[in-house]
Amino acid sequence: MKIYNTLTGKKEEFVPINDGKVTMYVCGPTVYNYFHIGNARPFIVFDTFRNYLKYKGFEVIYVQNITDVDDKIINKAKEKNTTFEKVAEKYTKAYFDDIEKLKIEKPDKSPKATEEIKEMIELIRVLLEKGYAYIIKDGVYFSVEKFTDYGKLSNKKIDELREGARVEINDQKKNPLDFALWKFAKEGEPYWESPWGKGRPGWHIECSVMSKKYTGADTIDIHAGGIDLTFPHHENEIAQSEAASGKKFVNYWMHNGYVNIKGEKMSKSIGNIILAREVTEKYSAEVIRMFILSAHYRSPLDFTWENIEKIKQAFKDIYYTLQILKQVEKPDVKITIEESSYLKNFIDALDDDFNTPEALAIIFNIIKLVKEQIKKEFTNEIVYSLAIIEKNIIEMCKILKILPEIKKPDEKIIKLMDERNILRKEKKFIEADKIKEEIKKAGYILEDTKTRSFLIHEL
Repeated sequence: MKIYNTLTGKKEEFVPINDGKVTMYVCGPTVYNYFHIGNARPFIVFDTFRNYLKYKGFEVIYVQNITDVDDKIINKAKEKNTTFEKVAEKYTKAYFDDIEKLKIEKPDKSPKATEEIKEMIELIRVLLEKGYAYIIKDGVYFSVEKFTDYGKLSNKKIDELREGARVEINDQKKNPLDFALWKFAKEGEPYWESPWGKGRPGWHIECSVMSKKYTGADTIDIHAGGIDLTFPHHENEIAQSEAASGKKFVNYWMHNGYVNIKGEKMSKSIGNIILAREVTEKYSAEVIRMFILSAHYRSPLDFTWENIEKIKQAFKDIYYTLQILKQVEKPDVKITIEESSYLKNFIDALDDDFNTPEALAIIFNIIKLVKEQIKKEFTNEIVYSLAIIEKNIIEMCKILKILPEIKKPDEKIIKLMDERNILRKEKKFIEADKIKEEIKKAGYILEDTKTRSFLIHEL
């Protein structure tokens, strides 16, 4: 399996630190608002990637932080005349409610920043002792010039980063790129006691602490998140983690591309956002996941209601096809990668930097074959082929977590279909059409072939 590593700028063979085990850290939400469909992209992509790693036989430790103290949360609390704790509590609950609707498996660990303050203070103490940090009037800062590898993730030198950086003006900082490890409390802000004064942690420090604490290692296999986090967030994580431990922080960095609206990045600051919960009100988790996976995770993805509607129509093909296959009496078969060219090609696509568009194309090529097969007389050979195909589609959809639930039609509906088919044979077409209409009102359409009729529950 190959992964594109942002750190090296190329695809690399994935070799975990420990055989059969993968440590994976994915940046989570800052809980001051509901997350939008752009935020949902890394949550869905890397949840699916974790599922694929498990399918491949890996034991995965999946950690995702919850930033529950931050300037945005504090400002929201002031705006709503409430406490930062209540804001964080509300939107943390909303986050877990929304990922459940998207059928995203909960992380193995979801540590909150406010619960890890002691460990953050300890890491800052180490950085001060080693000479990587310094104290000024408003907090404790990391000195980027002390870390000679600063810029290696974004592949830029400090001077280049300084020119393009959006940083707070602070004339006491040694370098404009120096970032806060500990912010001294301003009046009315939440604070914790520290050896340097009352305050709260900077944003970046929590991920360095949580990744080490909850994976149990200074070096982890995979760190993932949106491309917008590459600089400064992930660059700063590397600097503070490697400065403290003297070891490589992450072996593979994975970053997903932006979700755009009309070519412009979706962003709360711009105001062109569509909340994930708005989309879940209109579409199933499977359709939304399929939409997110329809583009390669590193490529931009354009969200429009028209685009997601097209994905819904494509998902109907999977749903309808599996219903047809369920109604064919078939032998029980087993499939393996070695014996199934479909599954082998599917796995090959995912092994090539998690190429989900190619994997989806393989599913739809198989569906096209089903449509051709069911038009023919059902010989033993075709029935066996359909049994293999059904197993393949189910296996692939499970891996991508887009498998629709297929229920057997009600006996009453099956009986109506049988009555209608008898009437057709007797050439009583008016009566047959009346029954067909009755079936349609019950939420089913009839698919007639040379061999038989199929009941398809409408999506």
